[in-house]
Amino acid sequence: MSEQDPSSQEPAEEISQEASSEESSAAENEETQQVEEPETRDEEMERLRGEVVMAEKRVLQAQAEAENFRKRMRRDFEDQIRFASLPLVEDILLVRDNLLRGLEAADHATDSAGLKEGVAMVAKQLDDTLTKHSVEEISTEDGAFDPNLHEAISQMPSEDHESGSIMHVAQTGFRMHDRVIRPTQVVVSSGSANQES
Repeated sequence: MSEQDPSSQEPAEEISQEASSEESSAAENEETQQVEEPETRDEEMERLRGEVVMAEKRVLQAQAEAENFRKRMRRDFEDQIRFASLPLVEDILLVRDNLLRGLEAADHATDSAGLKEGVAMVAKQLDDTLTKHSVEEISTEDGAFDPNLHEAISQMPSEDHESGSIMHVAQTGFRMHDRVIRPTQVVVSSGSANQES
């Protein structure tokens, strides 16, 4: 009976293993408590100062990036404004080239009809170029004077035209989209001379 039953030894080993695992977990808890001890006031102040410095650096960096972006956008906008007429100028240069060719041909031409036809072709090319860029002639076909589109340079009595109607176009006007670039200069009728007397 003095011999120990092997089955009775197993629970004792399990108990000792449980005890050792409890001791190790208790030791870990102590280490965690030591690591997570509350900061002193000085340590907290030092940590907060560091966070403030980092936040200030981030703010300054964001401000610098925003300022660089603003400068880049302003530069791009100024370039767009400065070179907005570039497509129109390129097309007008083609018309200029044809005018110069016409002048060269005129030096050697004996036929004035051919020269006139060439100049008419260049004028049509110029009109087509302007139309391509939404520049159109202000019409005066209806004969009514419109101060938004026309500029009266003089007023004359006329038997053939009603008062306030356009008698003569001195200079053609143009508009781009809905904006008047240059008003049409016109002579306006003041009506019959008999009505004035």
